Amino acid sequence: MQIALAPMEGLVDNILRDVLTRVGGIDWCVTEFIRVCDRLLPPASFDKLAPELRSGARTAAGVPMRVQLLGSDPVCLAENAALACELGAPVIDLNFGCPAKTVNKSRGGAVLLKEPELLHAIVREVRRAVPADIPVTAKMRLGFDSPDGALDCATALAEGGSAHLVVHARTKVEGYKPPAHWEWVARVQDVVKVPVFANGEIWTVEDWRRCREVSGAEDIMLGRGLVSRPDLGLQIAAARDGREYLPMTWTDLLPLLREFWRQAQAKLSPRYAPGRMKQWLAMLTRSYPEAVVLFAELRREDDCARISRLLGVEEASFEVCVA
Repeated sequence: MQIALAPMEGLVDNILRDVLTRVGGIDWCVTEFIRVCDRLLPPASFDKLAPELRSGARTAAGVPMRVQLLGSDPVCLAENAALACELGAPVIDLNFGCPAKTVNKSRGGAVLLKEPELLHAIVREVRRAVPADIPVTAKMRLGFDSPDGALDCATALAEGGSAHLVVHARTKVEGYKPPAHWEWVARVQDVVKVPVFANGEIWTVEDWRRCREVSGAEDIMLGRGLVSRPDLGLQIAAARDGREYLPMTWTDLLPLLREFWRQAQAKLSPRYAPGRMKQWLAMLTRSYPEAVVLFAELRREDDCARISRLLGVEEASFEVCVA
């Protein structure tokens, strides 16, 4: 069983990847998508979203990181995938699941699920362009507005050369609205010969148990569930192994929250750092009553020094430096 941290644009950046993988329970993580349009990107574009490439494509905790690309031009994607490998990417992941309107309008992400032949061509060209020892993988939704073509899309990706598939068990139109249709993950597994990861609506150990029962998938990818409950991977791993586990408390979480804030201040301008802090804290309110109280205090606060005091961060201890 593998447990992966999902790529989420504007949320799971290198700071949150670092903090979440420190907790444990995650086998690998994926970058936010790197958009590929009509040219070979400069190395700086990869460095911006995947600074871990400078450190052996691993987070500080040693968790492997994969590089995700998004686009619709098979040749251009292949050229950029080859460059990413030269820069140190150990795996190339391809995004066919992003539901954002701006992305779909520019012919990227989930809109490509309308064109199984193009999916096949993209994976085939990327597979040909990267070294044989570097896997190419793909993340898909069930379809754009209907799951009727999900099996065709999955087959196209697998036959194109994807080493495994991550299936977010909702369509683009459904976005992130529950439920996730885990039964379709089982149907995908029936038609492809590569491993299939289940993704979507896994917030608790109980959700994971139901997902495994319905989908039959042993491997999972956690997104918002892990962001909201940072030790969810550890909880699931313990349940899988039949071990007792005491979930992380708010007291356990506070040092991670402070570390996140330190790194956010190092990486972002004072104008944007508070927003990133509030974004994660808002998601934590789902699992921690204490986060509700703290979020109420921080909600309208934009002064970094005051936020530091509310978090119990001493300015003199601000030593983190993140590129």
